[in-house]
This record gives sequence, C-alpha cells and structure tokens, in this order.
Amino acid sequence: MTIPELGVGMDKPEFGRLLREARQRALLTLESLSEASGVSVRAISDMERGRSLPRQATLGELMDALGLDEGERRRFVEASARHPRRIPRQLPPDLATFRGRAEALAAVHRIGSHVTGHGAHVVISAIGGMAGVGKTTLAVHWAHQVADRFPDGQLYVNLRGFEESGRPLDPGEALAGFLGALGVPGSSVPHGTEERAALFRRRTASRRLIVVLDNARDEEQVRPLLPASAGCLTIITSRSQLSGLAVAEGATLVGLDVWTREEALAALAARIGEERCRAEPEAAAELVELCGFLPLAVAIVGAQVAASPQVRLRLVVRELRESRPRLDALSSGDRRVDVRAVFSWSYRALTPAAGRFFRHLALHPGPSASVEAAASLAGTATAEARRHLRELASANLLSRDAEGRYVLHDLVRAYGAELAEHERDDRLAAESRLLDYLRCNAHVANRLLGRPAFHSSDPPAEGVVPVAFDTRKEALHWFRQEESTVAAALRSLDDPRLLRFRVNLTSDWVSYYSVMGRWAEEIENKRIGLEAARLLDEPAAVARNSAALARALAETGRLDEADQQVGLLRGLLPRLAPAERAAAERSIGWVRGRQKRHAEALHHARQALEIFRAEGDTGATAREMNAVGWYLALLGRYEETIALCEEAIPLLRRHGNLRIEAAARDTMGYARQHLGDLDAAMADYRESLRLYGDAFDGYNQAEVLDHLATAQQEVGDRAGARESWLRAAGLLSAINSPHAARMRAKAEALETGPAHTGPAPSGQT
Repeated sequence: MTIPELGVGMDKPEFGRLLREARQRALLTLESLSEASGVSVRAISDMERGRSLPRQATLGELMDALGLDEGERRRFVEASARHPRRIPRQLPPDLATFRGRAEALAAVHRIGSHVTGHGAHVVISAIGGMAGVGKTTLAVHWAHQVADRFPDGQLYVNLRGFEESGRPLDPGEALAGFLGALGVPGSSVPHGTEERAALFRRRTASRRLIVVLDNARDEEQVRPLLPASAGCLTIITSRSQLSGLAVAEGATLVGLDVWTREEALAALAARIGEERCRAEPEAAAELVELCGFLPLAVAIVGAQVAASPQVRLRLVVRELRESRPRLDALSSGDRRVDVRAVFSWSYRALTPAAGRFFRHLALHPGPSASVEAAASLAGTATAEARRHLRELASANLLSRDAEGRYVLHDLVRAYGAELAEHERDDRLAAESRLLDYLRCNAHVANRLLGRPAFHSSDPPAEGVVPVAFDTRKEALHWFRQEESTVAAALRSLDDPRLLRFRVNLTSDWVSYYSVMGRWAEEIENKRIGLEAARLLDEPAAVARNSAALARALAETGRLDEADQQVGLLRGLLPRLAPAERAAAERSIGWVRGRQKRHAEALHHARQALEIFRAEGDTGATAREMNAVGWYLALLGRYEETIALCEEAIPLLRRHGNLRIEAAARDTMGYARQHLGDLDAAMADYRESLRLYGDAFDGYNQAEVLDHLATAQQEVGDRAGARESWLRAAGLLSAINSPHAARMRAKAEALETGPAHTGPAPSGQT
C-alpha cells in the first residue's frame, strides 16, 4: 500500500531502515524473507525504501519470519504506526510487600507463555479463591512482571462483583472506559453493550495488551470484555469459579489457596520487620496461624502490629487468641479490608436456602464434612445438600480435600457460626442431628463388622441421613470417613442436653477402634463417654465405657490404669442386669489376661459364660467359649481348649461372627502348636488369617501372623517366618500401631539370631 503522506509524528524512512537492518542481520534476501513471511518481494522492497507501511497482519508475519525479540517487536510496532497510538497504563501499583506464591506464579507464567501474537489461541486465565486470599494481588503482580511483553499497554477494571454496594459494574460501563483508554472519542462510543463489545474487539484485534478483569461476579459480566486477539493476555479474578469460561472460552482456571506457614511469616516480616519476627519466632508463627494464613487477615494484623512497634508479639497473640469473637480482632475502619465485611459480600450472593445451609455447615465441629454429615446438620435431603455444596464451592466459601470432603477455612467457619447465632438458627437441633447421624449409622455398620450392639438403637431423628451399607468394606470406609468428625464432636459439643448422645456414641465406635487398633483415640473418647455416663448416673453405661477404656489402656501397656477401671467395674457388678454383668465379667477377665493373671482371667470368663448360658444368648455364649478356651490354653490345658473351641465354632458360624470364629481358630492353633502338632496349628492359623481378612481386621491378622511365624520357625522355615513377621509389620504400620516395630525386629533377628520356639501369648477378643 503506497502512502501519499506521512502520519502525524512519523519518520517514514525509520520503519524501512529497521526492516532492512533486521533482514540483513538474519542473512535473508528479499526473496527468502518473502518466502518465509508470505509477503510479496515488491511489498517488502517498497517498505524498505520508505514508500509504504505494513498493515497490522503483515507486520506480524514479517516480525515472526525475522524472529524478533520483544524489544525489537516494540520498535517495529511504534515505527509502523500510521497515527500515534494511545498506550493505556491502567495497572494498579504492584504491592511492595508481595511475598511467596512461587507455585501459583509458576503456573500463571506457564499459561502466559502461550501468548504468541499470532495464531488462534486466545489466552484467558481466571484466578479464583475465597475472599481475602490475595487474588487481585497475584493478578496485578503477574501483570507487572510480564508487562514488557505487551507493548500496547494494560487495561484494568474492578468489576465490583463482590462489594458492599451489591451492585456489580455493568459490562457496558466497563467497555466505555476501555474504549476511551484506547483512544476512542466519547462521541464515537456506541450506546449498546453489544456494539461496544464489537468495537472493543476490533480495536484490540491487532494489539498486544494485558486486560485485567478484577473481582468478576460471573461469566456473563466477563464475556463482553474479552479481547479477541491472540496477542492479548486476559487475567480475571473472582470469588466464583467461572467454570463456564473454561468450557466455552477455553479459560484456564487457577485456584488460589491460603498461604503456607512460610509464606505467611515472610509476608508478616515484610510488614513489621524481619527483626521483630526473629526476636519472637514462636509468637510470629502463632500469630499467622491464628490468622488462618489468610493474606487479608495477616495484612490487617501486620498493619496493627506495625503501628505499635513497642508492643511485643506475644501480647498481640494473647489478645488475638482471647478475642471473642475472633473476627472482631480482624476488623478495620475500611470495610474493603475488613475480614468480616469481605466474607459478608460472598454470603449475600448466595440463595437464601444455600445461605441457611452455609450457616448450619459452619456448626460442623470437624476439619472437614461429608455430604451426609452436612445434610444431617442442616436437616436436608442428600440431593439438596449436594446442590448447596456446589453453590458454596462455586462461591469459594469452601473447598474440597483429597478425599472429596468439604472444608471451611477457620475464619469462614467462625463467620458462619456468627451468622447462625444472629439468625437464631436452632444450634442444639443441628448438633443433635449430627450426633444422631454418627450414632445410628455406626450402630448399623457394627453389624457388618460382626460386633454386638451395646444398646438398643432408636430410628434416626427426622432430617438425619441414613447411609446404606452392604459390605464390611463399606462400613469401615464410613467409619474412616467420619472418624475425625466424631472425635471433634465428642470434644466440643458439650451441651448437657447432649449427654445421652455422647454416651451412646462412644459405645457405638468401640468396634471400629478395636478393629483398627486405634487405642489412643479410643482412650480419649472413652474417657469422655465415661464422664458423661457418670453424670447421667447410669450403671450400665458406666460399665460399658469403663470396660472399653480398660481394654484400650491394657492394649497400650498401661496396666495400672486399666486396673483402676477393673476396680470400678467390680464395684458396679451388683447394680447391673445379668447381660451387663456378664459383659463386665468378660472385660475384667480380659484385663486379667493381659496382666498375665491367667487363673483370675479364667475365673471371670467362666462367670461370664455361665450368665450368657443362663440368659440363653447363644451368640454371646459362643463368643465367651473362645475366651475361656484361650485362658485354658494360657494355663497349659490345651486339650480342653481345643474341645471348647470346636464346640464354639459352629455356633459362631451360625451367628455370622467372623471375627470370633477367626479368634477361635487362632486359639486352637496356639493349643495345637504347644501340643507339637505344627501342621494342624499352621492350618488353623491360616484359616484364622482368612477369616480376619474377610472381616477387614488387620490388627488381629497381625497377631495371628506373629503366631504363624513362630510355628514356621519351629519347623525350620525361617524364610516363611520372616515373611509372616514382615506382613504383620506392614499391617500394623498401616494403622500406625507401635507394635509394628516389634514385628519388624523379629523378622530382622532371624538373619543372625537363634531359633525361637513357641508363640507369644496375645490378646483374644
């Protein structure tokens, strides 16, 4: 294209000189540049002689063919302009205290590397996260870091999607601002949003721009503001997930979480000084932890601390720790940087039903919530709960952990609990439903574990979600899923009106702790249950909790403490009904067995057996026959042991009690091994292993493997014994049992040590 006259401020030969010098540096002839760029030889020649200037598309093809760097491209663009271009510089200042975010920056820089300036790939990145997590700070910092790659400038707008006014910025208004920044006179800006969007796309079609759309409400607010040029980088921040942009526009979604401890400490030091953090490192660490590592909270506290340089950090920590409610200490005069205020803007965007659900979810005492537990808290159906959880996740008021459970940040949880109180939601009813959910489902799951019920189970209350269990594996999965919830509930839900739930709940969870060998957790929970039972003055409940506590204490070698519980049980015997008295006698016998007081253990087990027989409880009778057989074996009466277990096994099979059938097989193996019938003993041990495996009882499988290893060692199969002990160690390690080291030590001792004969006594349940 021949240009008859120069544009304003243009030096016509300048572009031709730059083009010729770049071509010569690249060792290209006119013909070879023409072939590489697709631009005719004549057109290139006219440009070099200053007779014409390239169109934007032609300019891009020439720059790509010449392999220009960013600086050279900028000079080419400026020299080829027919009219002076207005270069917008709208980015807010980069925050001087920006720290950390190495992973997030690496991720967004990988996204930005796809901006090529040619081709059809439009790069859009949407940074999402909860209120106060630092989305805008990251977006602005990233834009400043790459600004030199976009010579046509930067556009920025706060879309006010989540602010106190509750009125998001209209896209048409944002477009008017963008068009003005790009040099469009006000009189030429169209009236309609669609027309403005079309003009915006035309004006940016040949430009290399950064467009930052901050604090977006939703996809519809953003779409008219997206440039169409592949040379542009669009960065969006929002508390919403904006998944629609990923689907329809190919946007890359970047989730931003709270800081790591190290990042939070670095940010605090940037605000209050490294020397103050170094002087009180423990206080500084607790300070950022009390802020939940939330950047906004750390910034507020950092500003408060910086304003009082004479105040020690430990005093600030104590005041923050004791603040009730916590969010009062994280407030400021500017509601834009007030934690409670910025949370409120997200909350107000929810539907009323989701808002109510959020308030109830905030009452969940554990670190994360399952769908069923959340539904029970709110008294809603599971399907409705899933819809609300999706809405809350989309609003970034909660996140999901690796197991798919839902997590509320501590400060968001505190805000939700405040709302629940303000709205006068029935907290007691919600907590009762949660405890009832944990109780009634544990009661059902116990049947699949082959464990007896300790009390009658009433139907779940209205609004409580029952979980369907078909297999032992599903039952154990549910127990694992809710383990942290029940522990937190027992510690924190201390309303006296919930005592009944606490007593029953601790009894219903005994089976799981036993199967998993989780004695430390059981000790903590059973102490809670025992105290609740004592407050209710219910002998049967006291006995149940005391017996389970004694067993857990004995399992961990705390025999003196277990003996204290035995004393409590013996004192309760006259106040107990027959079945409850039998269970207490059984528990006393078990502890005496662990104390190696085998004759006393046998006495109490026989007392229990007589009561069970008198009551006609064949299931409990068969179970206790194994216990009596075990204590007989420990006293060397092996033939009596075998006879009693052979009598018990058909009864146990009839009642479907896999675990005690497995225990009886182990007991017989132990007796036969001591009688010298090693082949029969190993057969019994292997059958016991199979049955415990079917019952998903890894803890007792490990004990049987210990017995099997001693028999294998006796027959000279040292390799087999070593393998059995290593398998036992693996099973115990999987449940974090301290006994794993003992099994591993036995395996290692086989390498050099002498042969060991005879199995060590173990517990039987």
